[in-house]
Amino acid sequence: MKTLAFSNGDQMPILGLGTWKSEPGQVYAAVREAIRAGYRHLDCALLYGNEAEIGQALRDAFSEGDVTRRDLFITSKLWGNAHGRERVRPALQQSLKDLGLEYLDLYLIHWPIPLSPDTVIPSSPAGFLQPDEAPLHRTWQGLEDAVDAGLVRHIGLSNFSVAKIAALLPHCRLRPEVNQIELHPFLQQEALVSYCQAEGIHVTAYSPLGSSDRPDFMKTGTEPSLLLNDVIASIAASHACTPAQVLLAWHVCRGVSVIPKTVHPARLRENLAAAEIALTAADMATIASLDQGYRFLDGGFWLVDGGPWTRQSLWDEASPAAG
Repeated sequence: MKTLAFSNGDQMPILGLGTWKSEPGQVYAAVREAIRAGYRHLDCALLYGNEAEIGQALRDAFSEGDVTRRDLFITSKLWGNAHGRERVRPALQQSLKDLGLEYLDLYLIHWPIPLSPDTVIPSSPAGFLQPDEAPLHRTWQGLEDAVDAGLVRHIGLSNFSVAKIAALLPHCRLRPEVNQIELHPFLQQEALVSYCQAEGIHVTAYSPLGSSDRPDFMKTGTEPSLLLNDVIASIAASHACTPAQVLLAWHVCRGVSVIPKTVHPARLRENLAAAEIALTAADMATIASLDQGYRFLDGGFWLVDGGPWTRQSLWDEASPAAG
Protein backbone atom coordinates (compact mmCIF):
# COMPACT_ATOMS: atom_id res chain seq x y z
CA MET A 1 0.00 0.00 0.00
CA LYS A 2 1.33 3.41 -0.99
CA THR A 3 1.62 5.87 1.91
CA LEU A 4 1.90 9.62 2.36
CA ALA A 5 4.75 10.71 4.61
CA PHE A 6 4.77 13.32 7.38
CA SER A 7 7.82 15.32 8.37
CA ASN A 8 8.38 13.23 11.51
CA GLY A 9 8.48 10.01 9.48
CA ASP A 10 4.93 8.85 10.17
CA GLN A 11 3.14 7.29 7.21
CA MET A 12 -0.57 7.55 6.30
CA PRO A 13 -1.84 4.73 4.05
CA ILE A 14 -3.22 6.37 0.93
CA LEU A 15 -6.46 4.37 1.02
CA GLY A 16 -8.47 4.04 4.20
CA LEU A 17 -11.91 3.18 5.51
CA GLY A 18 -14.43 5.98 5.97
CA THR A 19 -16.97 5.47 8.76
CA TRP A 20 -19.46 8.29 8.09
CA LYS A 21 -22.95 6.78 7.67
CA SER A 22 -21.84 3.37 8.99
CA GLU A 23 -24.75 2.57 11.27
CA PRO A 24 -24.49 1.32 14.83
CA GLY A 25 -24.76 -2.44 14.67
CA GLN A 26 -22.86 -2.47 11.36
CA VAL A 27 -19.68 -0.50 11.94
CA TYR A 28 -18.19 -2.98 14.44
CA ALA A 29 -18.22 -5.79 11.90
CA ALA A 30 -17.06 -3.45 9.12
CA VAL A 31 -14.00 -2.30 11.07
CA ARG A 32 -13.08 -5.83 12.17
CA GLU A 33 -13.40 -7.10 8.59
CA ALA A 34 -11.52 -4.11 7.19
CA ILE A 35 -8.57 -4.73 9.49
CA ARG A 36 -8.52 -8.41 8.56
CA ALA A 37 -8.59 -7.41 4.88
CA GLY A 38 -5.54 -5.18 5.31
CA TYR A 39 -6.89 -1.68 6.01
CA ARG A 40 -4.60 0.31 8.28
CA HIS A 41 -6.16 3.77 7.93
CA LEU A 42 -9.49 4.51 9.64
CA ASP A 43 -11.34 7.82 9.36
CA CYS A 44 -13.72 8.67 12.20
CA ALA A 45 -15.46 11.68 13.75
CA LEU A 46 -17.34 12.39 16.95
CA LEU A 47 -20.29 13.66 14.91
CA TYR A 48 -20.76 10.27 13.25
CA GLY A 49 -22.10 8.85 16.50
CA ASN A 50 -20.35 5.50 16.13
CA GLU A 51 -16.93 5.97 17.70
CA ALA A 52 -17.78 3.87 20.77
CA GLU A 53 -18.63 0.89 18.55
CA ILE A 54 -15.48 1.46 16.51
CA GLY A 55 -13.58 1.54 19.79
CA GLN A 56 -14.93 -1.89 20.72
CA ALA A 57 -13.85 -3.22 17.34
CA LEU A 58 -10.37 -1.80 17.88
CA ARG A 59 -10.06 -3.26 21.37
CA ASP A 60 -11.06 -6.67 20.09
CA ALA A 61 -8.69 -6.42 17.13
CA PHE A 62 -5.84 -5.55 19.48
CA SER A 63 -6.65 -8.22 22.04
CA GLU A 64 -7.00 -10.94 19.39
CA GLY A 65 -3.71 -10.00 17.77
CA ASP A 66 -5.07 -8.81 14.41
CA VAL A 67 -2.99 -5.62 14.68
CA THR A 68 -1.23 -3.46 17.23
CA ARG A 69 -2.04 0.18 17.85
CA ARG A 70 1.12 1.22 16.05
CA ASP A 71 -0.05 -0.59 12.91
CA LEU A 72 -3.02 1.75 12.49
CA PHE A 73 -3.46 5.36 11.39
CA ILE A 74 -6.63 6.70 13.04
CA THR A 75 -8.27 10.07 12.39
CA SER A 76 -11.07 11.87 14.21
CA LYS A 77 -12.55 15.35 13.93
CA LEU A 78 -13.60 18.29 16.08
CA TRP A 79 -17.20 19.41 15.59
CA GLY A 80 -18.19 23.07 15.47
CA ASN A 81 -19.77 23.14 18.93
CA ALA A 82 -16.31 22.53 20.42
CA HIS A 83 -14.52 25.41 18.68
CA GLY A 84 -12.48 27.65 20.95
CA ARG A 85 -9.12 26.80 22.48
CA GLU A 86 -10.54 25.69 25.83
CA ARG A 87 -13.21 23.44 24.28
CA VAL A 88 -10.92 21.37 22.06
CA ARG A 89 -9.45 19.09 24.70
CA PRO A 90 -12.75 17.91 26.25
CA ALA A 91 -14.09 17.02 22.78
CA LEU A 92 -10.87 15.25 21.88
CA GLN A 93 -10.88 13.32 25.13
CA GLN A 94 -14.43 12.16 24.42
CA SER A 95 -13.31 10.74 21.07
CA LEU A 96 -10.28 9.10 22.70
CA LYS A 97 -12.49 7.57 25.40
CA ASP A 98 -15.02 6.27 22.87
CA LEU A 99 -12.32 4.89 20.59
CA GLY A 100 -10.41 3.41 23.53
CA LEU A 101 -7.19 5.10 22.46
CA GLU A 102 -4.44 7.03 24.21
CA TYR A 103 -3.74 9.16 21.15
CA LEU A 104 -4.96 9.91 17.63
CA ASP A 105 -2.73 9.91 14.59
CA LEU A 106 -4.66 12.84 13.09
CA TYR A 107 -7.22 15.31 14.44
CA LEU A 108 -9.05 17.69 12.10
CA ILE A 109 -11.25 20.76 12.47
CA HIS A 110 -14.33 19.23 10.82
CA TRP A 111 -15.73 22.47 9.33
CA PRO A 112 -14.56 26.09 9.61
CA ILE A 113 -17.88 26.95 11.27
CA PRO A 114 -18.09 27.66 15.02
CA LEU A 115 -21.36 26.72 16.69
CA SER A 116 -22.83 27.40 20.09
CA PRO A 117 -21.91 24.66 22.58
CA ASP A 118 -25.45 23.23 22.70
CA THR A 119 -25.90 23.06 18.90
CA VAL A 120 -25.16 20.13 16.59
CA ILE A 121 -26.85 21.18 13.33
CA PRO A 122 -28.15 24.76 13.58
CA SER A 123 -31.75 25.53 12.69
CA SER A 124 -31.62 29.25 13.51
CA PRO A 125 -28.99 32.01 13.63
CA ALA A 126 -28.73 31.48 17.41
CA GLY A 127 -26.98 28.18 16.75
CA PHE A 128 -23.91 29.90 15.30
CA LEU A 129 -21.12 31.71 17.05
CA GLN A 130 -19.80 34.88 15.51
CA PRO A 131 -16.23 34.63 14.17
CA ASP A 132 -14.86 36.87 16.94
CA GLU A 133 -16.41 34.59 19.59
CA ALA A 134 -14.40 31.57 18.41
CA PRO A 135 -11.83 32.62 15.81
CA LEU A 136 -10.34 29.72 13.91
CA HIS A 137 -6.81 30.50 15.03
CA ARG A 138 -7.87 30.07 18.67
CA THR A 139 -9.40 26.70 17.88
CA TRP A 140 -6.19 25.81 16.07
CA GLN A 141 -4.23 26.66 19.20
CA GLY A 142 -6.33 24.05 21.00
CA LEU A 143 -5.24 21.45 18.46
CA GLU A 144 -1.62 22.53 18.89
CA ASP A 145 -2.05 22.10 22.64
CA ALA A 146 -3.27 18.55 22.02
CA VAL A 147 -0.10 17.76 20.09
CA ASP A 148 2.00 19.19 22.93
CA ALA A 149 0.11 16.97 25.38
CA GLY A 150 0.81 13.84 23.32
CA LEU A 151 -2.89 13.26 22.62
CA VAL A 152 -2.53 13.79 18.86
CA ARG A 153 0.40 13.18 16.51
CA HIS A 154 -0.80 15.31 13.57
CA ILE A 155 -3.41 18.03 13.11
CA GLY A 156 -5.26 19.38 10.13
CA LEU A 157 -8.40 20.75 8.56
CA SER A 158 -11.50 19.64 6.72
CA ASN A 159 -13.66 21.60 4.28
CA PHE A 160 -11.20 24.51 4.25
CA SER A 161 -10.76 26.64 1.12
CA VAL A 162 -7.52 28.19 -0.10
CA ALA A 163 -8.58 31.52 1.40
CA LYS A 164 -9.33 30.04 4.82
CA ILE A 165 -6.08 28.09 4.94
CA ALA A 166 -4.09 31.15 3.86
CA ALA A 167 -5.76 33.23 6.58
CA LEU A 168 -4.95 30.61 9.24
CA LEU A 169 -1.32 29.86 8.35
CA PRO A 170 0.22 33.08 9.77
CA HIS A 171 -1.24 32.14 13.19
CA CYS A 172 0.08 28.56 13.18
CA ARG A 173 2.91 27.42 15.41
CA LEU A 174 2.34 23.92 14.01
CA ARG A 175 1.21 23.90 10.40
CA PRO A 176 -1.82 21.95 9.18
CA GLU A 177 -0.71 18.65 7.69
CA VAL A 178 -3.94 17.45 6.04
CA ASN A 179 -7.01 19.04 4.46
CA GLN A 180 -9.92 16.64 3.98
CA ILE A 181 -12.32 17.76 1.25
CA GLU A 182 -15.00 16.45 -1.09
CA LEU A 183 -13.13 15.28 -4.15
CA HIS A 184 -14.05 13.17 -7.19
CA PRO A 185 -14.01 13.53 -10.99
CA PHE A 186 -17.09 15.80 -10.93
CA LEU A 187 -15.38 18.07 -8.34
CA GLN A 188 -11.65 17.98 -9.00
CA GLN A 189 -10.68 21.18 -7.13
CA GLU A 190 -7.35 21.47 -8.93
CA ALA A 191 -6.52 24.89 -7.48
CA LEU A 192 -7.15 23.77 -3.90
CA VAL A 193 -5.29 20.48 -4.32
CA SER A 194 -2.31 22.23 -5.92
CA TYR A 195 -2.25 24.89 -3.19
CA CYS A 196 -2.30 22.30 -0.41
CA GLN A 197 0.41 20.23 -2.00
CA ALA A 198 2.58 23.32 -2.54
CA GLU A 199 2.16 24.16 1.16
CA GLY A 200 3.09 20.65 2.25
CA ILE A 201 -0.49 19.81 3.24
CA HIS A 202 -1.71 16.34 2.29
CA VAL A 203 -5.18 16.11 0.76
CA THR A 204 -7.73 13.45 1.72
CA ALA A 205 -10.79 12.89 -0.46
CA TYR A 206 -14.18 12.19 1.09
CA SER A 207 -17.33 11.09 -0.78
CA PRO A 208 -15.16 9.72 -3.60
CA LEU A 209 -18.01 7.59 -4.97
CA GLY A 210 -20.71 10.27 -4.74
CA SER A 211 -22.15 9.50 -1.30
CA SER A 212 -25.56 8.49 -2.61
CA ASP A 213 -26.45 7.12 0.84
CA ARG A 214 -26.03 10.46 2.62
CA PRO A 215 -29.00 11.87 4.59
CA ASP A 216 -31.90 13.27 2.60
CA PHE A 217 -31.47 16.76 4.10
CA MET A 218 -28.11 16.91 2.33
CA LYS A 219 -29.67 16.20 -1.06
CA THR A 220 -31.30 18.69 -3.40
CA GLY A 221 -33.01 16.48 -5.97
CA THR A 222 -31.70 15.01 -9.19
CA GLU A 223 -27.94 14.60 -9.27
CA PRO A 224 -25.37 12.99 -11.57
CA SER A 225 -23.98 9.53 -10.82
CA LEU A 226 -20.27 8.85 -10.70
CA LEU A 227 -20.76 5.09 -10.60
CA LEU A 228 -23.01 5.10 -13.68
CA ASN A 229 -20.93 7.51 -15.73
CA ASP A 230 -20.18 6.10 -19.20
CA VAL A 231 -16.60 7.43 -19.28
CA ILE A 232 -15.75 5.85 -15.93
CA ALA A 233 -17.43 2.61 -17.02
CA SER A 234 -15.36 2.51 -20.21
CA ILE A 235 -12.10 2.99 -18.32
CA ALA A 236 -13.17 0.30 -15.84
CA ALA A 237 -13.80 -2.14 -18.67
CA SER A 238 -10.34 -1.48 -20.11
CA HIS A 239 -8.74 -2.39 -16.76
CA ALA A 240 -11.10 -5.29 -15.99
CA CYS A 241 -12.17 -3.59 -12.78
CA THR A 242 -15.25 -1.81 -11.44
CA PRO A 243 -16.21 1.87 -11.81
CA ALA A 244 -15.73 2.30 -8.06
CA GLN A 245 -12.18 1.02 -8.35
CA VAL A 246 -11.44 3.50 -11.15
CA LEU A 247 -12.76 6.36 -9.02
CA LEU A 248 -10.54 5.33 -6.12
CA ALA A 249 -7.48 4.63 -8.27
CA TRP A 250 -7.81 8.15 -9.74
CA HIS A 251 -7.09 9.64 -6.30
CA VAL A 252 -4.15 7.33 -5.67
CA CYS A 253 -2.65 8.32 -9.02
CA ARG A 254 -2.96 11.99 -8.00
CA GLY A 255 -1.19 11.39 -4.68
CA VAL A 256 -4.40 12.06 -2.74
CA SER A 257 -5.51 9.82 0.11
CA VAL A 258 -9.06 8.54 -0.12
CA ILE A 259 -11.49 7.10 2.44
CA PRO A 260 -14.42 5.23 0.83
CA LYS A 261 -17.09 3.94 3.17
CA THR A 262 -18.66 0.51 2.98
CA VAL A 263 -19.86 -2.12 5.43
CA HIS A 264 -19.93 -4.95 2.86
CA PRO A 265 -17.00 -7.42 3.06
CA ALA A 266 -16.69 -7.92 -0.70
CA ARG A 267 -16.65 -4.18 -1.34
CA LEU A 268 -14.13 -3.63 1.44
CA ARG A 269 -11.70 -5.84 -0.43
CA GLU A 270 -12.63 -4.43 -3.83
CA ASN A 271 -12.01 -0.88 -2.60
CA LEU A 272 -8.67 -1.80 -1.05
CA ALA A 273 -7.52 -3.48 -4.26
CA ALA A 274 -8.13 -0.21 -6.13
CA ALA A 275 -4.93 1.17 -4.62
CA GLU A 276 -2.96 -1.20 -6.88
CA ILE A 277 -4.66 -0.19 -10.15
CA ALA A 278 -2.42 1.93 -12.37
CA LEU A 279 -4.43 4.27 -14.57
CA THR A 280 -2.71 5.47 -17.74
CA ALA A 281 -1.92 9.06 -18.62
CA ALA A 282 -4.69 8.83 -21.22
CA ASP A 283 -7.13 7.62 -18.54
CA MET A 284 -6.21 10.54 -16.29
CA ALA A 285 -6.63 13.05 -19.12
CA THR A 286 -10.03 11.60 -19.99
CA ILE A 287 -11.19 11.78 -16.38
CA ALA A 288 -9.96 15.38 -16.16
CA SER A 289 -12.60 16.29 -18.76
CA LEU A 290 -15.39 15.24 -16.38
CA ASP A 291 -14.94 18.12 -13.94
CA GLN A 292 -18.23 19.97 -13.37
CA GLY A 293 -17.50 21.75 -10.11
CA TYR A 294 -20.35 19.67 -8.73
CA ARG A 295 -20.69 19.24 -4.97
CA PHE A 296 -22.73 16.37 -3.60
CA LEU A 297 -22.29 18.02 -0.19
CA ASP A 298 -22.82 21.64 -1.05
CA GLY A 299 -23.08 22.77 2.59
CA GLY A 300 -26.66 23.88 2.18
CA PHE A 301 -27.45 22.72 5.72
CA TRP A 302 -25.31 25.62 6.99
CA LEU A 303 -27.39 28.22 5.12
CA VAL A 304 -29.94 29.22 7.74
CA ASP A 305 -32.22 32.21 7.10
CA GLY A 306 -30.61 35.18 8.83
CA GLY A 307 -27.50 33.15 9.60
CA PRO A 308 -23.90 34.24 9.04
CA TRP A 309 -23.02 31.90 6.14
CA THR A 310 -23.65 31.95 2.40
CA ARG A 311 -22.40 29.50 -0.21
CA GLN A 312 -19.88 32.09 -1.32
CA SER A 313 -18.50 32.66 2.19
CA LEU A 314 -18.48 28.92 2.89
CA TRP A 315 -16.49 27.87 -0.18
CA ASP A 316 -14.85 31.21 -1.14
CA GLU A 317 -15.81 30.64 -4.75
CA ALA A 318 -17.31 33.26 -7.04
CA SER A 319 -19.99 30.92 -8.37
CA PRO A 320 -19.91 27.64 -6.47
CA ALA A 321 -21.91 24.82 -7.99
CA ALA A 322 -24.78 23.63 -5.83
CA GLY A 323 -25.22 19.96 -5.14
